[in-house]
Amino acid sequence: MSRNPQILATGSYVPERVVTNAEVDELMNASTNEWLLANVGIKERRWMSPEQTTSDLIVEASKKALERAGITADELDMIIISTDTPDYLSPSTSVVVMDKLGANNAGGYDVNSACAGWVTALDQGARYLMTEPSYKYILVAGGYGMSRFLDFNDKKTANLFADGAGAVVLGVGEETGFVGSNFLAVGSFHDALGIYTGGANRPCTPDNLAEFGAPKVEFVRKFPKTFNTEYWPKLMQGALDKGGLSYDDVDQFYFTQLNLRTIEFMMDLLKQPIEKTHWVMDKWGYTGSPCVIMALDDAIEQGKGPKAGDTILFCASGGGITMASSVWKWTGK
Repeated sequence: MSRNPQILATGSYVPERVVTNAEVDELMNASTNEWLLANVGIKERRWMSPEQTTSDLIVEASKKALERAGITADELDMIIISTDTPDYLSPSTSVVVMDKLGANNAGGYDVNSACAGWVTALDQGARYLMTEPSYKYILVAGGYGMSRFLDFNDKKTANLFADGAGAVVLGVGEETGFVGSNFLAVGSFHDALGIYTGGANRPCTPDNLAEFGAPKVEFVRKFPKTFNTEYWPKLMQGALDKGGLSYDDVDQFYFTQLNLRTIEFMMDLLKQPIEKTHWVMDKWGYTGSPCVIMALDDAIEQGKGPKAGDTILFCASGGGITMASSVWKWTGK
């Protein structure tokens, strides 16, 4: 039997609480609604309840993916979790998800590549299936709980970030699924955007907490405005080259869901119709690494998802700066 990694099914989850731009403006004592709508495209977002944590979001998305794939958690061989808002610094969130799902036969680990993490984890899952004959099913999931790390005095971040999760079940089959991936990074921006308190570099000592406050997401310095539009084309082309494909061969594009205007500009730059992409930041806000799979799952839910044999492309970038793109033939449900 051929060991072609395939996406068997998807799932996503957003918390129940809807937070409008007006509500965030009230928390920030600011007026950013018109700017958000015009420049980013965010109308509202979802924040998790005080009783929820990142692993809970991931578990809900994973349950949907498992059900659609027609398998149980016990059948999973590996669980790979992408998150930069983990339940704990240690141990990994993957073992928490494993326990909550009852995935008693799986190994697992976390990936933290910021907002490029889920696409990175997807590539790793595909390569496990290509090289490990005993593996049949791998869960690749991402979770984002950034509402826990918002600073409402920071008007550059508090109105963007949200909570959510997405997942796929990978399997193997005769038909081609995984085509190829590509990765880029610009490490000189590691100190530009992130959660800088709470790790070994700046532990939560009384002195650090007094000086810097509790752990929170921070824009310390600006990225170049053209960063994504400069790097994404060569990032994506590097993945397409693995399959001898061009942009015209791609049926659906799924981009990082931070800024609708960037997506619109990119599709125009690539000379591709806007109908080839899908976005969810307008209703869900920015949900970090799982946002691309959440967009795909939402497209499927709305009857706009890929057809059998379609070529889909994921493109994601995040703090660090890290970037990842992956190309697949659609075999899912």
